[in-house]
Amino acid sequence: MASVFPHHPPVDYVPREQTNVVVNGTEPTDVLQILSSEAAQEILGALRDEPKTASDIADAVDRSLQSVSYHLNRLCTADLIEPVETWYSEKGTEMTVYALATERLVVRFSDTADRSA
Repeated sequence: MASVFPHHPPVDYVPREQTNVVVNGTEPTDVLQILSSEAAQEILGALRDEPKTASDIADAVDRSLQSVSYHLNRLCTADLIEPVETWYSEKGTEMTVYALATERLVVRFSDTADRSA
């Protein structure tokens, strides 16, 4: 009898086209601090082509699952990635699948509309 596990259906997910990060001096943003981490940048790079589980990401970036999980939580909090699916391992364990939340991140230094000079 064939097992129903592992179950890895295709992920039908499209990230937002653009996310703006506004640096205005009055409200702090954690996004830039989170992105300053080499590990976070490697994780984002690993997710560029397709969604992955935490263990797949850890393998791709050659880091421990604990380290990757820490950075995944921070990247989710910053709304740079998001859980998009649940897959199941051969043992039936649920595994969250993560994907980039946005295709393009724009950092702006003002919260007002662009002004003509």
